[in-house]
Amino acid sequence: MIRTLVVDDDPMAVSVHRQFTERVEGFEVVGEATSGMAALRAVSALRPELVLLDMYLPSDGPGVGGIDVLRRIRAAGQSVDVIAITSAKDVDVLRAAMHLGVVHYVVKPFTFRIFRERLDSYAAAHAQLHRMRAPAQRDIDRLYGRLRSSGEDSLPKGISAATLTHVTETLRPLGDGLTATELAERVGFSQAVARRYLKFLHDTGAVEIAPRYGSAGRPEHLYRWVGAEGGLDCR
Repeated sequence: MIRTLVVDDDPMAVSVHRQFTERVEGFEVVGEATSGMAALRAVSALRPELVLLDMYLPSDGPGVGGIDVLRRIRAAGQSVDVIAITSAKDVDVLRAAMHLGVVHYVVKPFTFRIFRERLDSYAAAHAQLHRMRAPAQRDIDRLYGRLRSSGEDSLPKGISAATLTHVTETLRPLGDGLTATELAERVGFSQAVARRYLKFLHDTGAVEIAPRYGSAGRPEHLYRWVGAEGGLDCR
């Protein structure tokens, strides 16, 4: 489970972000904070792996807003990732957040779908990074690719959000995976379409391919969802 700290000056927003986070597989909320100083104390005491941080926190100390919280975390050498959840659209704030290593930037108001996409893609990158030993360029490219938005407007030609949702919801619960032929039979479209969506999911790192040998001894490609590591959810 990814230990998560929720930080926002609005208690209602804290409650919503906690509920959203707890609905995403692989995450647990270990604490909340409604000010910059409280956030810094919580990071030190709770040692979360991820902070959901409001950039426009009220200053209850000398300049302790969202960016200042980030600066102090980095200056202290604390190993924690940050996703900015904020209404701030100021370019200077965005630039500062990027320079300080924010892994995602979610602008209010947002839907649960958008929120889940960010957390799923972060979880995929988090898991891959922990597995890496001697990463090749392709591994690094995939790692950074998982941190990109997977929203409908970023889908390539020939991949629809509705069909992708159908495919992922079919594949997710099946621990043993499926072949392209089996997927096509389950969802009711051609093997060519099934292969296209499976290739897309594999390219994004949401599924892995393993060989399976049939009764005739011929190998087949078995596609398995990688659980919380998968970075796609179009619901």
